[in-house]
Amino acid sequence: MNILFIGGTGQISLPCVELALKDGHKVTVFNRGQRNEAIPAGAESIVGDMKDPASYRKLGERKWDVVAQFMVFTPEQMQQDIDVFTGKTGQYIFISSASVYKKSIHEYVTTEAGTPAENPYWPYSQAKIACEKLMKASKLPWTNVRPSHTVRSGLPTMLNEGDAVAHRMLAGKPILVTGDGTSIWTLTRSEDFAKPFVKLFANPHTIYEDFHITGDVGFTWDAIYSTIAEGLGVEAKIVHVPTDTVIRYKPDWAGPLLGDKTWTVLFDNSKVKRIAGDFTCETDLGKILSEPLRFLKQRIADKTPYNTDTDAMMDRIIADQEGLGR
Repeated sequence: MNILFIGGTGQISLPCVELALKDGHKVTVFNRGQRNEAIPAGAESIVGDMKDPASYRKLGERKWDVVAQFMVFTPEQMQQDIDVFTGKTGQYIFISSASVYKKSIHEYVTTEAGTPAENPYWPYSQAKIACEKLMKASKLPWTNVRPSHTVRSGLPTMLNEGDAVAHRMLAGKPILVTGDGTSIWTLTRSEDFAKPFVKLFANPHTIYEDFHITGDVGFTWDAIYSTIAEGLGVEAKIVHVPTDTVIRYKPDWAGPLLGDKTWTVLFDNSKVKRIAGDFTCETDLGKILSEPLRFLKQRIADKTPYNTDTDAMMDRIIADQEGLGR
């Protein structure tokens, strides 16, 4: 089939491109060409920017069996895709986010039919929900895919601090985990996500359907951070701070915390398994984190700059927490 990936070299999309090529599809990748990782051999590369409407409209001059859209985050971008690809593709696959699902202590196992798309805390998720609604009201033959926390090159962190967490560990500094560190979080390797994802291509049972694709098990945040520290050969000095306390220091953390990572979140993948066939994801946390750690160590060796904007705030919150009761 003739497959267009918009993105194609990112955290989730690159293994999907590789597997689509391996399965014999004709693959075209559209992106800005700014990633360090090369597009796999055999894929056609179109360098362009979604922000350039004139060049982007040229994608609609060709016919595609599948358009896999990894780079739409706003309703304005979705409307552009509706205008460009309606009548030009047999299937439009939108990569949404599992963060759109309503979180509840009473129903922590998420299903596509039983868990509403409702997130009052996080603008990122609200924008994805708006994109989904706009797509579903269009004439695109859509398939909606909601990945959860999918890892390949980046470290999984609670507050989206990325490499800053590892550098704190290496410096012997304490790290912050909200709550008591025992909430369960689902991590999925990108290579495991890719296997069922490519099975959705041109499958008539996927049109006008929602799917999430994740692992079937979860891990505590204490275990995730302890495994990262172990991979770095250091100790994880974890300090637990109540979520509502952390948000008082930085209100925009309400999105990734109350809207996502504070909660225990597990997923029922039976729907996608019925359509794409049974699949398994890695359940050993050390193996799941081995690739992110490999990329991290390379960035450290290359002295790649990392974001330190939250470091002083972390020091302050941790110091305040550790001073309680003394």
